[in-house]
Amino acid sequence: MSIKVMGITAGRKNGNSEILLKEALTACEEAGAEVTMINLRDFNILDCTGCTACTKAMSQGKYVGCTLDAKDDKKKIMDVMLAQDAVIFSVPTYDLMPASAYLTFAHRSLSYETSFLETIGAIEHRDRVAGLISVGGSTRAWQSMALEGLQATMFTTDMKVVDMVLATRVPAPAQCLLDDELMARARLLGEHIMQAAATPAEERKWLGEEDMGWCPNCHCNALVLGEKQWDGLHYPIECQVCGAGGTLEQAEDGKWKFVIQEDGLLKDRTTVAGRAKHLEEIAQTQGGFFSDPAKIQLVQQRKQKYVEKKFKGID
Repeated sequence: MSIKVMGITAGRKNGNSEILLKEALTACEEAGAEVTMINLRDFNILDCTGCTACTKAMSQGKYVGCTLDAKDDKKKIMDVMLAQDAVIFSVPTYDLMPASAYLTFAHRSLSYETSFLETIGAIEHRDRVAGLISVGGSTRAWQSMALEGLQATMFTTDMKVVDMVLATRVPAPAQCLLDDELMARARLLGEHIMQAAATPAEERKWLGEEDMGWCPNCHCNALVLGEKQWDGLHYPIECQVCGAGGTLEQAEDGKWKFVIQEDGLLKDRTTVAGRAKHLEEIAQTQGGFFSDPAKIQLVQQRKQKYVEKKFKGID
């Protein structure tokens, strides 16, 4: 059976994001993959309303899906995407972050949170790999949350990122075609996707640049000072993407590196077990609210003040 690979983009038609994605997918196709590709701009994707129906049900051991499933194209895309062995995402960067068309799609994926659904027995586990391409007109300074923003949306649907490419300084439509090195790198990402997909899940590893990013776990480039978590766990430094915890250490050559401590991957968001810890948090915080009639009543009483408060708007 051939490896199934899907490409998802959110850029303009025949623009840099789409062209780089097609180059990567061509490498997959030439290696024997069954390839599917979509542009999210061709679909109707509604914003998450924040109704919490999905997480409320999952924290109670039930699966209800998304309240918007019958109203737009999200579920149609997810039914295909979750049946893939690998997915490559190629998204333009607008103002440091991934384009909103992609984020609107990704932020609707909480009702598909695989670790939650596996924990309650609603679905069986399936391993998938992913490659990320982020495209922008400047250097990394103006794409500083681009790949990090993309990778932060991979965990929900069990996508193990094995390679990432930050395409810089390609502001004009299709300008990437003037950069032979960038086009070759997109093709290499496709080859890495096929290599990873053909490797047993327990043996899959990072195939991108070895020293990419501060975090040796997810290879993202964003660290934050740790704060005490809901269950008392505290790390001095955290990767804000995967949640790895540790410290900064200076080597003899004067360079700093992020060193993950012994229990630093306890809540690793790239694993089902690590993300399942978040379900425990939701059950305690959200569940603790909905199961307490006195709290609900008090909130309704206090809320009325803000329901009645009005300010001038815009006609």
